[in-house]
Amino acid sequence: MTSAPAYRIETERLVIRCWDPRDAPLLDAAISSSLDHLKPWMPWALEEPKSMEERIDLLRAFRGRFDLGEDFIYGIFSSDESEAVGGTGLHTRRGKHIREIGYWIRADLVRRGFAAESTAALVRVAFELDEVRRVEIRCDPKNEASSAIPRKLGFTMEGTLRAMDEFHGADRDTDVWSLIANEYASNPCSQTRIKAFDAVGQRLL
Repeated sequence: MTSAPAYRIETERLVIRCWDPRDAPLLDAAISSSLDHLKPWMPWALEEPKSMEERIDLLRAFRGRFDLGEDFIYGIFSSDESEAVGGTGLHTRRGKHIREIGYWIRADLVRRGFAAESTAALVRVAFELDEVRRVEIRCDPKNEASSAIPRKLGFTMEGTLRAMDEFHGADRDTDVWSLIANEYASNPCSQTRIKAFDAVGQRLL
């Protein structure tokens, strides 16, 4: 178990925060309107559609794991929090001092820079609050929109893991992008303007 990072992060246009069960209708609207957009890339989208009760249970699980310091899954919201823009996370599955950032944006809000904006914010949180050694982004080489994010943010493409998993009945490769701690100070993410808060609203950054 690791200490939790920021529960709430504010950027120029977005609020990135721990999911709450009350967000289930917003999540449902974002996913239900985007299934054709998500299913080619996101394994979890193949399990859709879900009932509202299932969404509530899922968000309760996300919050529980966040509170326990096991994994940090965030919702991406509009600045007034009236709409779920997508989802992201600082995932712990690669080890204690590593965070993996994943992201998805609802179909009607793509190509507006929201994935890059939210990812840059999480990079700051990972290095400045969690004090990790390494941040990774992993994506399908065929997903050009997803690959554009680490490229834009100055990550290094380390290589391709061939036949890393099976998806849609076929082997799927995975590109691995990374940013390490001694590169962070000169990386553009370090200049991203954010406000970050803990679980009780005290400012961290």
